[in-house]
Amino acid sequence: MPTVVVIEEDSAMRTLICEWLLGEGYAVRALPAQGLATSSHGGSEADLVIVDVPDLRGGGADTVRAVRAGYPRAALIGLSTRLGRSLHSDSNPARALGLRRLVAKPCARGELLQAVADTIGAAH
Repeated sequence: MPTVVVIEEDSAMRTLICEWLLGEGYAVRALPAQGLATSSHGGSEADLVIVDVPDLRGGGADTVRAVRAGYPRAALIGLSTRLGRSLHSDSNPARALGLRRLVAKPCARGELLQAVADTIGAAH
């Protein structure tokens, strides 16, 4: 069973994403982004990290780098309300940060679960 870590600032969104993933049989761990720097990551145990990315520069880039450091073997999916649907996962900013996919928030359940399935499948 693949393990997915959800790092999301908004507690309601974090809970919803976790429920969706648990319903599909994934093992899930969750934490708010502000707890990222002080938590013990256990990175070797994660197959995928879904991370809230406010932007692809500045704070968002720093967050993604911290996640990458804490979970060096995990694939990464970025979620953001500030990303337009026209910014694809193959964009230069996404590739530079090592994001496998970008998903604009709010997103539909099926859209997120498909991104997870595609990413975990590509990672293994």
